[in-house]
Amino acid sequence: MAAMDANSSYDRMKELKEFDESKMGVKGLSDSGLTSIPRFFVHPPETLSDFKKSSSTCTNIPIIDLSGIINSKDNDHRLKIVEQVKEAAKTWGFFQVINHGVPISVLDETIHAIRAFHDQPHEVKAKFYKRENELGGVMYMSNNDLYRAKSAAWHDSLQAWMGPEPLKVADLPEICRNEVVAWDKSATEVAETVMELLCEGLGLEAGKFKELTFLDTRVLVGHCYPYCPQPDLTVGITSHTDPGVITVLLQNHVPGLQVKHGDEWVNVKPVPGGLIINAGDFLQIISNGEYKSVQHRVLANSSKEARISIVIFFNLAKWKGDGYHGPLPELLSPEKPAIYRNFTRQEFFENFYSKGIDTKSLIEKIKIKN
Repeated sequence: MAAMDANSSYDRMKELKEFDESKMGVKGLSDSGLTSIPRFFVHPPETLSDFKKSSSTCTNIPIIDLSGIINSKDNDHRLKIVEQVKEAAKTWGFFQVINHGVPISVLDETIHAIRAFHDQPHEVKAKFYKRENELGGVMYMSNNDLYRAKSAAWHDSLQAWMGPEPLKVADLPEICRNEVVAWDKSATEVAETVMELLCEGLGLEAGKFKELTFLDTRVLVGHCYPYCPQPDLTVGITSHTDPGVITVLLQNHVPGLQVKHGDEWVNVKPVPGGLIINAGDFLQIISNGEYKSVQHRVLANSSKEARISIVIFFNLAKWKGDGYHGPLPELLSPEKPAIYRNFTRQEFFENFYSKGIDTKSLIEKIKIKN
C-alpha cells in the first residue's frame, strides 16, 4: 500500500503544510476519489491493533428518560432520575438522554445545516479555514491538533466560540448560521438540566454549577467524518477525554463513536431523538473523583455517507481568586480529603494546547500522591 511505503526522504512537515494550506480538508480528499490516504494520517500499529479488538458485549451506554422532571413537582420521580444520572456519571462517564425537551425537528435541522456547510465546495469553505486564535471566533479546519498530534485523524470541523463573550452572529457561515445559534440555546438548556441533576447527585444545590459559571464558556464544534478509503489505517478521532465540565453531543445515524467501559470498547448506538452527555476532566476534578471522565474515540468512516456530529463543550467562565480551581470545598471532609490539588487557568489551557488530544493528562498532573 502506498500509504505504508518506507521512504527515508519522507518530509512529514512538508506534507502536513501542503495539506493544511490547501484548505480542502479530508472531505476534499475524500471527494477527490483518492484510494490511498496520505502517510501522515496513518497511525502506528499499536494504535491500530487496539481498534481491531472486538468491542464490548454491552449493547449501549445508559439511556436516561428526562420526561417528567422539567417543571415537575414530583420529587420522588426527580430523585429517581438524579440517582440514574449520578450512577451513569460515576460508572460510565457517558449517557444518552431522551425526552429532553428539544423537538426532533430542531435536532434534524441542526444536523442538516452542519452537513450542508461541509458539503459546500472547498473554495467556499476556505474563507473560514484558519488556525490562529483557537480561543475565540469562528474557524473551519481539519484536526485542531494537526501540528501537535503524532498522527492526523480523518475528520474536519467547524468551530464557534459561543460564550462567554457573545459571538458575532454575522461571523458564522450563512448556510448554518440560524441553526447554530438555535442549537446553542437548546443544548444549553439541556446542559443546565443535566448539571442540576449532577449537582443534586453530589448533595449540592441544583443551581450550584450554574452559579459557578459552568454553563458560560461554550465551544460548538460541527464535525464531519467523510468516507475514508483506508479506514483500517487511521482513526476518525483518536482516543481521548474531554477537558471541560460536560459535553453535549448530537449525531446523525452513521455509527463510529466508541466509549471505553472497563477494559472494553462499547459502540454507541445513536438513539432517535437522543443526545449524548459525557463528563469531562474538569467535572472529575471538581467532584473530587465522584464523577468520571472516560476515554472515547471515533472510528474512521467506512460508509459512503458522512458521519456528522455536533458537540458543545461546556466549561467555566470565572475562575476563583487570581485564576485557579480544584475540588469543591463542600465535597471535602476528613473522611473524604482532596485527591487533586488546585490548578491554575494557565495550567489548564497550556495542558490542552501544548500537545495532541489525550486522556486525563491534567488529572494525572494534579493528582495528590499518597
